[in-house]
Amino acid sequence: MFSFIKKYATGISGIDIFPDIALAIFMTVFLAMLWFAIRANKNYIKEVENIPLEN
Repeated sequence: MFSFIKKYATGISGIDIFPDIALAIFMTVFLAMLWFAIRANKNYIKEVENIPLEN
């Protein structure tokens, strides 16, 4: 299946930038979530972790 996609993808000019864009988006989201997890208020975390258990 990938050979089918690869066959047509080689004909597209500028397609080689997409993996770089995907990596940049992934790293941005990952670092933002890491920053949020480190900087989050501990009381907020305690409140949110009990939400699924409340009825």
